Amino acid sequence: MHTTLEILTHPLLEPVRHGFFTRKGGASSGLFAGLNCGYGSSDQGEIVTINRSRVADAMGVAPNRMATVHQVHSPDVAVLRAGDEPIDFSKIRVDGIVTDQQGIALAVLTADCQPILLADPEAGVIGAVHAGWRGALSGVIEAAVGAMTDLGATRIRAVIGPCISQKAYEVGNEFMEEVLAEDADHHRFFAGGPNGKPMFDLPGFGLMRLREAGVEAEWTRHCTYSEPDRFFSYRRTTHNHEADYGRLISVIRL
Repeated sequence: MHTTLEILTHPLLEPVRHGFFTRKGGASSGLFAGLNCGYGSSDQGEIVTINRSRVADAMGVAPNRMATVHQVHSPDVAVLRAGDEPIDFSKIRVDGIVTDQQGIALAVLTADCQPILLADPEAGVIGAVHAGWRGALSGVIEAAVGAMTDLGATRIRAVIGPCISQKAYEVGNEFMEEVLAEDADHHRFFAGGPNGKPMFDLPGFGLMRLREAGVEAEWTRHCTYSEPDRFFSYRRTTHNHEADYGRLISVIRL
């Protein structure tokens, strides 16, 4: 018997229908217990399909009207135009997707990276972005905002969903140097950690890039690493020497 799905929402995106789904509910078991929506995991594919169907149902769309992409930590974004079939987008190697189509849900998968949902309700344009540090640094957020603007968006709002927080995100000095190479002012997103290594503020970095792109933005303030009962986390799985990890799904629709 599955438990009820837990769907986090944020007033900034209202009245657009959206949800950052936690791992609660769903049909997966073991390491993936709950709502694992990642075909890239070693979970049973048919179970992942059941989980995704429950998500689509919760969002009020048929499963084949929920578009995902093949995420690769790139700066690239796909545009789902009128007449495009959402199902065709699952093999496109990009990290964001935008649309002005009614009745289409856009979804991204994460397990520490930032899921970012974007909307201009007045213009009827939405977007969903998977932004880890590499994607954020290379411009995936700005690419999504630009693609939405091309579709007619003028007042975009965005919410960053559950992701790894600074207190759980220890990085190497090479990582810090790569981020600072773009702009020395990025040093404000690093703090000293308990092991003498830098700690990176991923959602803070994402919020800065969204706001500099002219977007009103907030973070839900949920840390994926710190709440194992609610969220999957790649880093926590690594620290615990577990074989694999589930993927969270975040969805928005017109």
